[in-house]
Amino acid sequence: MPDSNKMGKLILVPTPIGNLGDITDRAKEYIIQARIVLAEDTRTTGKLFNLLGIKAQLAAFHMHNEHSKVDRVVQEIQINDSDTVLVCDAGTPGISDPGFLIVRECIKAKVTVEALPGPTALIPALVASGMPSDRFIFEGFLPLKKGRKSRIREWLNEKRTIVFYESPHRLLRCLNEMQSILGESRDICIAREISKLHETYHRGTIGNMLIYFSENEARGEIVIIISGKDEKI
Repeated sequence: MPDSNKMGKLILVPTPIGNLGDITDRAKEYIIQARIVLAEDTRTTGKLFNLLGIKAQLAAFHMHNEHSKVDRVVQEIQINDSDTVLVCDAGTPGISDPGFLIVRECIKAKVTVEALPGPTALIPALVASGMPSDRFIFEGFLPLKKGRKSRIREWLNEKRTIVFYESPHRLLRCLNEMQSILGESRDICIAREISKLHETYHRGTIGNMLIYFSENEARGEIVIIISGKDEKI
């Protein structure tokens, strides 16, 4: 529970990635009591807060303005005795979303940073994939253009499970690239719409998934999980 007697902190608060019931009471309490909520998109966050019945002061903090705003935001946290909350559009800030920069600068400035546990797509996708989850690597999003194939080549001898995000519009391209580099027999799980109404898991080999998604349009948020070298499910 926030303590108003202490100096202000930066609180990273996860928001639902699908089901609104995934937000915790603790997360809502921090949002309500925050001096200000820094949001990746104030319109998206405003709609979410309306659905949750939450009122909060919002300010934009996203990849296009974080470098220009971060110093001022840190200074404002330092001089206020109430907490500042950071949220992204969905999920946990800093996981392929804004958050790293302000956390680093707050730590440099001796500002306390707290991160609440909560929704993120990669962990449910991993543990439900059937792939080993005791050791894994998370790759975020692959580069849009330069560097995609070289990144995939790094996985040729990777023995840990590999997890990354992909756009539905690039899924076929990604599967083709992986098949040409990793081969068609590597096990893969494509998780769609985690925590949403149409949550699905497609399990098989890269070759199987390339055939399936060549015939079936991919939609929604996608997490891809690939087995490590020589691992079979």
